[in-house]
Amino acid sequence: MVEVLDADYLVVGAGASGMAFTDALIAHADVGVVMVDRRYGAGGHWLDAYPFVRLHQASSFYGVASTLLGDGRLQQDGPEAGLHERAAAPEICAYYDRVLRERLLRSGKVAFYPSCEYLGEGRFVSRLSGRRYEVGGRRRVVDARYLSPEVPATTPAPFGAADDVRVVPVGDLVKVAGAPSEYVIAGSGKTATDACVWLLDNGVDPGDICWVRPRDPWMLDRAAVQPDPVVFYGTAADIMQAAEAATSPDEVFLLLEDAGVMLRIDRSVVPTMAKVPTLARWELERLRTIDRVVRLGHLRHVERGRLVLDDGYVAVAPDALVVHCAASGLRYPPLVPVWGRETITVQPIQLGFACFGAALAGYVEATLDDDDVKNRLCPPSPFSDTPADWARQQVLGARASLTAEPRIRDWAEAVPLNPARTPPELAGSAAVAAAKNRFRQHVGPGMAKLAQLAGMS
Repeated sequence: MVEVLDADYLVVGAGASGMAFTDALIAHADVGVVMVDRRYGAGGHWLDAYPFVRLHQASSFYGVASTLLGDGRLQQDGPEAGLHERAAAPEICAYYDRVLRERLLRSGKVAFYPSCEYLGEGRFVSRLSGRRYEVGGRRRVVDARYLSPEVPATTPAPFGAADDVRVVPVGDLVKVAGAPSEYVIAGSGKTATDACVWLLDNGVDPGDICWVRPRDPWMLDRAAVQPDPVVFYGTAADIMQAAEAATSPDEVFLLLEDAGVMLRIDRSVVPTMAKVPTLARWELERLRTIDRVVRLGHLRHVERGRLVLDDGYVAVAPDALVVHCAASGLRYPPLVPVWGRETITVQPIQLGFACFGAALAGYVEATLDDDDVKNRLCPPSPFSDTPADWARQQVLGARASLTAEPRIRDWAEAVPLNPARTPPELAGSAAVAAAKNRFRQHVGPGMAKLAQLAGMS
């Protein structure tokens, strides 16, 4: 028996992208939406997140357009005093639950089906009861899973381990009892840096941490990415100015390091990874206390007392605890038009901020009719992995931002998710005007050089 549902849209995935798209869509269109997610609630990978994770960006850049995440306030104390608040995992999960109940479901426009597996062609099945559903009506499918991140809690470790070796995903660090004499952190990105900082903050000696870092990462100084147009346009101008002067993608990053925008943990190594999450200076100082960094490629197998890597072996303590932080996180499938023949495939648009891009897609879907026009105005931009990728991301995102039509710009100026937004109270600010003028001065030659460095011209 199949229950047939009638809806204008079937949104597959109730994570950050699906929620942002749906919120903006129902705000500007009288439509019926069925949302489906294989998890038990809204929030996507945040429902599986490690307990001590926080957003690496300001809370106001994350979530949905209609409802601010957090209070939009500055931190008053601690090592990040003066920077905007960053929500922790429990706060984010509670936020999405509240948005689902009080905003989406209460609107009468959205029906939510959790713990359901999407089967394709408008069909899905409950993972709990086995009940089957099919969505009829207009039923345009919105794929909000295309770029769903892979996290350690739900992704097996990409290395093997002997039976007598302890390997845990990063989220299980909070459950450790009986302190091991050594922690092996496997991974190069934000999750690994979070794990290292958390251990250090909880009294683990830096000498008791072995960090397997197959690639060194570039990271953005968190102070350079804030909900402040002076900061945003100042950083954007720094990027364009560095690009003008650079002869390679690596040199762009080195010049941005000199400008105080980019950070690297080890200044003797030129990073090859450019996913560029943010990092605070206090975190950088802690990470630099870890001396035992293994750069012998990826970890392939763990034996009792020994790590087997691409390019060699490393001895570790027999009771070492190996912490899996090596899920890929961001994913890099090919870019496809957001508006396809049968499916809307949610991807970053303009500035590379995933929630803003998804909300923008929802707004455009609600207010424009022609898919060709939508795709022209909102081409997707990729996540970055290498410095050259990052240069390409900057070019594609900036081109789309600079060519947006007036109604899209007006909508974006009212949405806190937009990092380029100038709040009305700052519209006449001399400091904002100066930052924007410096950006305009450098954006033309900077974009041209970035395109060249990315192999786009």
